[in-house]
Amino acid sequence: MKREKFLKTALAVLTLGWGIAGTQVAQAAEQTIRVGIMSGEDEDVWRAVAANAARHGLAIKVTTFNDYTQPNEALSQHDLDANSFQHKPYLDAQIAARGYHIVQVGYTYVQPIGLYSRKVKSVADLPTGATIGVPNDPSNEGRSLLLLQSLGLITLRSNVALLPTIRDIANNPKQIHIKELDAGIVGRAIGDLDAAVINTDWAIKAGIKIPQERIAQEKVAGNPYRNFLAVNEKDVNAPWVHTLVESYQQPNVEKVILDVYHGATLPAWNESSR
Repeated sequence: MKREKFLKTALAVLTLGWGIAGTQVAQAAEQTIRVGIMSGEDEDVWRAVAANAARHGLAIKVTTFNDYTQPNEALSQHDLDANSFQHKPYLDAQIAARGYHIVQVGYTYVQPIGLYSRKVKSVADLPTGATIGVPNDPSNEGRSLLLLQSLGLITLRSNVALLPTIRDIANNPKQIHIKELDAGIVGRAIGDLDAAVINTDWAIKAGIKIPQERIAQEKVAGNPYRNFLAVNEKDVNAPWVHTLVESYQQPNVEKVILDVYHGATLPAWNESSR
């Protein structure tokens, strides 16, 4: 009986030891990465992403920003491991201007940029000499001008690609005045403008009613402005990158995106395979 009791005690100690060791291994295996995002609705999206990642041993620490210029600088300085806020034309412009070694690793969502107004109900109602606000950073200004061209309000010079500026306006039959403003301000200035081209996230932050105050938007099909996760080039093959992308591109994240952005933002990862 004593020998049996001894064996049971030894087995219990051994089992406890394995339990402690297993916990230590699990804790050691968990990795924490820092991800930069824009403040607001994306915080809800990333709560779902973080929950997905945690199930695979990846802890996500989110840092929020309030303007588009900071997340890439923070990533380049290794204050972040990844960021999630931009599309390729924006990153290309940033790389050209600042020499970043940042690459995209997985699509997130697409936010069709819109033309909004509180003074007219349609593009046709815009008066001659109307003032239209646009974001002043190169990629979003170019995107805005391309939208205005698609609506027949202006004509741009040929071969301007995705980054035209107001100097590329070749024809302006309605004598539209283009007012360049910071992306975070243009939505708040809508009451002083006849119309404004506003990024979806900034439109929501400015209290713009979507879709009631939207009089036009760019096409979704074939949209070159799909947002993505980005990392420093040296990290592109790191195992955590695959886990991060997989944690984002899930049905529960898709549902949050559609809910918090009121259907004005659409998941983009399925389109990447078309």
